[in-house]
Amino acid sequence: EAKTKSWKKLINVAVSGAAGMISNHLLFKIASGEVFGQDQPVALHLLGSEKSFAALEGVAMELEDSLYPLLREVTIGVDPCEIFRDAEWALLIGAKPRGPGMERADLLDINGKIFAEQGKALNAVASPNVKVVVVGNPCNTNALICLKNAPNIPPKNFHALTRLDENRAKCQLALKAGVFYDNVSNMTIWGNHSTTQVPDFVNAKIHGIPVTEIITDTKWLEEEFTENVQKRGGVLIKKWGRSSAASTAVSIVDAVKSLIIPTPEGDWFSSGVYTTGNPYGIADDLIFSVPCRSKGDGDYEFATNVLINDYLRERIKKSEDELLAEKRCVAHLIGE
Repeated sequence: EAKTKSWKKLINVAVSGAAGMISNHLLFKIASGEVFGQDQPVALHLLGSEKSFAALEGVAMELEDSLYPLLREVTIGVDPCEIFRDAEWALLIGAKPRGPGMERADLLDINGKIFAEQGKALNAVASPNVKVVVVGNPCNTNALICLKNAPNIPPKNFHALTRLDENRAKCQLALKAGVFYDNVSNMTIWGNHSTTQVPDFVNAKIHGIPVTEIITDTKWLEEEFTENVQKRGGVLIKKWGRSSAASTAVSIVDAVKSLIIPTPEGDWFSSGVYTTGNPYGIADDLIFSVPCRSKGDGDYEFATNVLINDYLRERIKKSEDELLAEKRCVAHLIGE
């Protein structure tokens, strides 16, 4: 009783695709307090589909049987208007996965409709300041569709998950330099969560020193490193026969924590955010991964003191062009 007195007010966390592999790793992290803190009780509201409903019931049973003190409530359902009610966080994982040989364009239309519906539901019933993290691919454009269908929610509140790409990039740099992962900072992923993404070694640092001064093999940085990060997801699908789940869940935890814990001085994190008003010369009205900083209040600001040289500018433009093309494909879903 004394312990619960010091707890914060309960928060409602909605998760779509809750019967899937990523959620299976993520939900237990949320319930244990790893994500929102050891004094933050949570109610989990889990959205599935008619097809996955039995599995969803199984997930709820496992969560209940784990006796997490901070998990105060678990509800399940297939109607976003029911599950998203009063949500303060919406983690939108559910989407048709990309199978081997499937093009992103095929995914755009199928998943776009799902995210238009979910945007409308969030707009109607979620907390007016709900924070939305879109994981289901193609996540940048899905997040834009969601945002455009939720005019009552601030556009700043929508994020597309590019933290897994950032983590992958940090891993590659740390391995190459022979340092621990946490010595790599200021790692930016620019652009789309696709093979046009730009892992930025120009601004990244190791032990506070520019990466380019520690890893002097420019050819490796421009070619092997960049390609390894861009194509890692596809390589993993080939090896596993399915897309990454555990590492994606870890990166969702990282992404949420980056918004609720103040960013360390001088560092930043990557997130796909709404570009209008950005200082980097990127087209407005897209969801584009850029460097962000947070005061820990759930909000963020664009990072400053970021160098964009010709090498980066040219590649950022390619990713921007891809996102503008995706946006044109879904014009019918965003009221354009």
